[in-house]
Amino acid sequence: MTVSTPCISICTLDVSGRQCLGCGRTLAEIGAWSGMTEAERRAIMARLAGRPTAESDR
Repeated sequence: MTVSTPCISICTLDVSGRQCLGCGRTLAEIGAWSGMTEAERRAIMARLAGRPTAESDR
C-alpha cells in the first residue's frame, strides 16, 4: 500500500525548529504521519498550501 506524503526530500527545519521547510509539515505532523489514516494525511496535505516552504520562497 502506498502512503500519501508531501515530502520532497528537503528535510530542513525553520528557524524555530517546528516546521519542515521542504514539505511544510510540523514536527508533530511528521512524527504522527505513519499512524494516521489516509483521510487524516489528505486533510493535512490540503492545509499545507497555506504554509510557507522553501519552494514558496523561490
